[in-house]
Amino acid sequence: MGLLSLAVWTPIAFGLVLLALGRDEHVRAVRWLALTGSLISFLITLPLYAGFQLETSAMQFVEKAPWIERFNVNYHLGLDGISFWLVLLTAFINVIVVIAGWEVITRKVNQYMASFLILSGLMIGVFCALDGLLFYVFFEATLIPMYLIIGIWGGPNKIYAAFKFFLYTLLGSLLTLVALIYLYTQSGGSFDIATWHKMPLSAMVQNLIFFAFFAAFAVKVPMWPVHTWLPDVHVEAPTGGSAVLAAVMLKLGAYGFLRFSMPIAPDAAREWGMFIIVLSLIAVVYVGLVAMVQQDMKKLVAYSSVAHMGFVTLGFFIFNPLGVSGGLVQMIAHGFVSAAMFLSIGVLYDRVHSREIASYGGVINTMPKFAAFSLLFSMANCGLPATAGFVGEWMVILGAVKYNFVVGLLAASALIFGAAYTLWMFKRVYLGPVTNDEVKGLTDINTREFIMLALLAIAVLYMGLYPRPFTDVMEASVADLLKHVALSKLP
Repeated sequence: MGLLSLAVWTPIAFGLVLLALGRDEHVRAVRWLALTGSLISFLITLPLYAGFQLETSAMQFVEKAPWIERFNVNYHLGLDGISFWLVLLTAFINVIVVIAGWEVITRKVNQYMASFLILSGLMIGVFCALDGLLFYVFFEATLIPMYLIIGIWGGPNKIYAAFKFFLYTLLGSLLTLVALIYLYTQSGGSFDIATWHKMPLSAMVQNLIFFAFFAAFAVKVPMWPVHTWLPDVHVEAPTGGSAVLAAVMLKLGAYGFLRFSMPIAPDAAREWGMFIIVLSLIAVVYVGLVAMVQQDMKKLVAYSSVAHMGFVTLGFFIFNPLGVSGGLVQMIAHGFVSAAMFLSIGVLYDRVHSREIASYGGVINTMPKFAAFSLLFSMANCGLPATAGFVGEWMVILGAVKYNFVVGLLAASALIFGAAYTLWMFKRVYLGPVTNDEVKGLTDINTREFIMLALLAIAVLYMGLYPRPFTDVMEASVADLLKHVALSKLP
């Protein structure tokens, strides 16, 4: 087994062991085993950085073995600059989520921890798969553990939210399966994604394939107007579920655009680029305004996620290196920042059992350490320079201005809306005098919570102050993708 197989299957193996451990009498052992599994899984991904060659856009750490030989389906894994940081992000967030659920989850602990470990392995599989059918299997399999996480450990309306999540994302993916089967037949019986990139397809076929992929990836991002499932799911999901959903699962759709939609149907991508840009700008501007009027902190951050992911799709479809690289950087930055925002809300919810902004006020007086972390993450959510939230948004805005000044101007307005809804929430929750007895009785974060938030704070500041390692890795792959899209001509 190569490094990528270890990265995929190690967390899944630990998850299966946890399931076998049985009931809640082994809680302490379950927690430590889950933490060990997540740490080992993260450490396995670190040598990928040491061995990654920056100057090439070719797939690296490639593994290939026959899987379903009759249909020429291969177990085929690889990594390039587009998928590299997403693998490390997934493994890192998994460690944080295990720490976050350490004391909070008290029933069915082994199933809870196992669900996250298995989900982590499946998501890494999505980012590494170079075979179309293997990608689809991983892509759809991620729904199962997340469905269980929402449906078992969620809030009062958890069953409704779990079904909504499952049905929206599954229905979107069915058209993608049709597209994959069509490409398989047209390529002479190959599921190899690289082969599909080189196939000459007519204008009509490209348009149909583009929208078949769009159905799955737009729902997953989620883009406006198919974003309505996300706030409901975030509100009902447990804190760890919200963190993983925002930090990694939304990125599966955005990644699909770069790996499938743009290289397989390049002419259709260019033709419909303005359509995607308009949808992205609506997400950035309109959904930012919707976030302002939310009274539930989780809903506010959920709508904020839709707006921030609008930057990602905007960057991809302006077809210049700054925009695409900015979109990728924004994906990683949003992974750190959104996870931190949801985990911060979880810290308050564990104490007060309310997500309503009106239930708080003056938290800084009783939880000063926690308020300092929250201020940092709120500033990153606004896109403050020297934080991770700034880098990707700034790159996308610069790329958008080069593409079209009006598009760049509308994209830049998101920074104002982001500051408005985030800082207004921070002011009402944390600043001013203590407004009720529950806030008066709050205790500051413990060591476990401090470690969890400190790890995310380091990531947010490191990426904001020194983004070069992130941009250098993706440079060659982005240039190669844009060259392929630009040079493609209809047969």
